[in-house]
Amino acid sequence: MLKRILFVATVCALAAPAFPQANPRDEAKATVAGKAVSIEYGRPSLKGRDMLAQAQVGKPWRLGADAATTLTTEADLAFGDVKVPKGTYILTATKVEADTWQLNVLNKADRAPVADIPLTIGKTDEPVETLTIEVKGDGDKGQFKMLWGGTALGAGFTGK
Repeated sequence: MLKRILFVATVCALAAPAFPQANPRDEAKATVAGKAVSIEYGRPSLKGRDMLAQAQVGKPWRLGADAATTLTTEADLAFGDVKVPKGTYILTATKVEADTWQLNVLNKADRAPVADIPLTIGKTDEPVETLTIEVKGDGDKGQFKMLWGGTALGAGFTGK
């Protein structure tokens, strides 16, 4: 019996590296217009790849790894003329053209489109190995930013 237990334990220990390891999860949080806004997401690493360059034009990208990236907001948000009511949503991103991206806000229940938010594109000061999402608030104004590799995608918004 002890030999059988040792055999099973050894097989499990040797097989563990063969199973994919989950990416770490993180949450970006801010207060906008006195209300909580947060994005929960998986943080894949580049590992020498240029993942954003590999994104196909017109095809939504999961914006993170493993489980869906979610936006939870207690405030009604406005990204310019694009409105996102308070609630919980799934976020993806779409490369619209070679240097043009948009943030896609989807209904969590049925993944129906809620809003497409144009993103500004810029460069990071230094390369960012692990996908990083930031949300910052200052009064009723907020800022969404996604950093990966040498790319920074962002959008300003207001809350009420």
